[in-house]
Amino acid sequence: MVESVRQPAQRTVEFGIYRDGDNNLDESQGVTLRQALQTSAKDARVEYTVEDTTSVGTGRLRTDSFTIADGGIGQAAIGGPRDMASEKNLARFVAHVLDNAQRSGAKQTWIELTDHGAGDGGGLEADSAGQIMPMPKIAQAIADGMKMHAEQHPEDADRKVDGVVANQCLMASLGFADALSHAGVRFLAASPETMVSPGVPSNVADAIAKHPGDSKALGNAIVGDVMHQNYRVDGDSWKPAAAFDVLDLDPAKMRAIEGSVKTLNDDIASRKDDKSEIAAIRQDAKAVEGMVRFPEATRDMPWHADRPAIALYDTIASDGRLDPALREAAKNASSAVRNIVVAHKESGNFKAFDGSDYTDAAGPTVHFPVKPAQIDPWAPKVSETRNRFFDETDAAAAERVIA
Repeated sequence: MVESVRQPAQRTVEFGIYRDGDNNLDESQGVTLRQALQTSAKDARVEYTVEDTTSVGTGRLRTDSFTIADGGIGQAAIGGPRDMASEKNLARFVAHVLDNAQRSGAKQTWIELTDHGAGDGGGLEADSAGQIMPMPKIAQAIADGMKMHAEQHPEDADRKVDGVVANQCLMASLGFADALSHAGVRFLAASPETMVSPGVPSNVADAIAKHPGDSKALGNAIVGDVMHQNYRVDGDSWKPAAAFDVLDLDPAKMRAIEGSVKTLNDDIASRKDDKSEIAAIRQDAKAVEGMVRFPEATRDMPWHADRPAIALYDTIASDGRLDPALREAAKNASSAVRNIVVAHKESGNFKAFDGSDYTDAAGPTVHFPVKPAQIDPWAPKVSETRNRFFDETDAAAAERVIA
């Protein structure tokens, strides 16, 4: 009698978790891996590919690599600590996830970045390496990983990273969305604000698997899973995010944003000699509170100038003191940004941050400083202006006039 060979399940989603525990979030964000084990036991459509740099339980930093599927661990390897803020390391991981997606027959591949986040400044803070990966390099690493997989597996060259989940603060920004779109990524799931660790629950992979062909249902499921999650932190119950979005990074939609925001910035810059209009625009921008709305936020934090883009542009568009052409430009910019928001949810009373209100955070942020101190205060380590979107939209010209 010939023993039958069990074939591996055809997966719907290959979900890569790139978890940088080389910092103070190591222990708390480790919860995401336990969640992945629980989710995989219930849903055979999902396989997780994990790279986890951690010191929890050993006191010494190491890197664990493994897969999670059907409630168990596979491909397990333990090695020396890798620099998780290295562009080359992230690219190699992305290629590995895509390799596993090909093997598992997954219809979609998503990458979750788990660590500190710094918006357009970047993220993936590796304490031992003393660096943060700049945002453009994060996007480039993902593109490089896709290229590596295509070169090594030409028969599967069309496979790509369909979505990025940013389990990090402040990563729902127009700059990051634009960079990922140019890297070939279709969706970004992220918060425009700071988050409470452990952050995004791993069961969002299950939400993606349930709606592989319906972006609206997929977005609503992801946002619902995040905003309904509760964690026990310091003896109390907290939700992980004050606001969360799923953005559609369709290239045509992103080009529309680039063009409309550039037109608005150019219109603002052209009015540099009109003191009354410039004062009105500055007043409008100040009325839209920037991000980092928590009690411990210091005055030098750059994200005070990261304003909810839709709220900012709507405020400018509705200001009767301004020239009709400028107001129309702001209206068009708002419409273009609104067009990429697949799903969102925000809190009108976020308990974790002394009841801060985020009801204007219905979509991504845009860097819009209103005073010199808000222009790249932490550069060069964290720079929100050294990226493609800032350059392509002539943001510096508007910044010089307003700030």
